[in-house]
Amino acid sequence: MNKRFQGQVAIVAGGARGIGNGIARRLAQEGAKVIIGDMRHGQKPAPEQSNIDFNLLDITQEEEVSGFVNNVYNQYKRLDIMVNCAGIVGPTSRKITDYDYQDFNKVLAVNLQGAFLITKYCIEPMLKHNYGRILHMTSVGGKEGNPGMIGYAASKSGLIGLVKGIGKEYAETGITVNGLAPAVIATEFNENTDPKTLQYMVDKIPMKRLGTVEEVAALSCWIVSKEASFNTGCVFDLSGGRATY
Repeated sequence: MNKRFQGQVAIVAGGARGIGNGIARRLAQEGAKVIIGDMRHGQKPAPEQSNIDFNLLDITQEEEVSGFVNNVYNQYKRLDIMVNCAGIVGPTSRKITDYDYQDFNKVLAVNLQGAFLITKYCIEPMLKHNYGRILHMTSVGGKEGNPGMIGYAASKSGLIGLVKGIGKEYAETGITVNGLAPAVIATEFNENTDPKTLQYMVDKIPMKRLGTVEEVAALSCWIVSKEASFNTGCVFDLSGGRATY
């Protein structure tokens, strides 16, 4: 493993488990100091991964988000990377007529409004150094829509718009803002997904398998590297052939 992130500081929101944790560990292995913000604590880092710290963070609370980002910058005097993997699925196999409005708001609060907040407060410290890499984990479901999951699909579609708009806003600053739209990835994130809904999504993948955390981490770390200097406002696919545009 090379050290392309040596000396860099990275925030990973939603990095206590699943995709976010895989990305956090890959960044750390390649030399970054990684600060995870999550509603739950993750596994204690192995001795060789002492450059990963965990902090409790509710991404839907503005004061918590601003304080978290400010603390990171004040401690390390830089912020190079922000990867946002914080997200919830919400109800599945439920038509809109049976979808509770409170559930809809909760999904949007985490998946979309939280993404807005963490991006807003990470931009300023990145501007101070004319460099930054921001990556949001969206979904192929946000591009194509998944029936029975209207809250999730709507939130991820909104996140795609957020990525494209902010990417254009800061295109001349040295800060890139991109998204990654996976199909179904094998993580505990899907433990509560209705089996019929999960099978529907797998059946739509031409490769007829789930993606892996390692595959997501590999592409994510390229997107947030210095090599990816001419990509912004872009949503990359990782879908086993499902994506059609």
